[in-house]
Amino acid sequence: MQLYLHGLLRCAVETHHEKLRPAKAGLQGCRGTLPKTNQEVLSFITFICYIASSAAAFMMVPLLEFLMAVFLFFAYASKLNEKFKGICWPLSDFLRCVTAAIIYFAISIAAVSKYSDGAAKAAGVFGFIATVVFAIDFYITFNDLVTFLKQGNSSNDNEAQKSEDENSDSDSD
Repeated sequence: MQLYLHGLLRCAVETHHEKLRPAKAGLQGCRGTLPKTNQEVLSFITFICYIASSAAAFMMVPLLEFLMAVFLFFAYASKLNEKFKGICWPLSDFLRCVTAAIIYFAISIAAVSKYSDGAAKAAGVFGFIATVVFAIDFYITFNDLVTFLKQGNSSNDNEAQKSEDENSDSDSD
């Protein structure tokens, strides 16, 4: 079991490292599909459970998270991140994961404690599982985001140093 979880975490880390290198991102086995697929499946199951329960007021959260996970999956698969350079893709993925984890946790507590039907309890349990999946994803995405921003700062520093060297007066002898 531990070996299986280690393999899943390693695959998730490789997936998020591949996001920083858009030329290799896409549908490559577990590299491009594992975290997003888990999020999509859990969001869809939670959505179905909320529809069937008396807690139908909570159904919009899993539906929106499902749609956003599908969008980001297809955005990386079709390499939209290469076409739209103005969007910081790792940051948008990080913010989506953070908000999803917080909101899933809140509505899962409300569904389990307030509603007594089985579908609401099942939706709450799947919501807690989704909270853990999104929390793992935002932890991994945060580490990748820090690496991405450090790479961006070092390239900006190099460009600034080059322009400074070009503008300096070499006739100061």
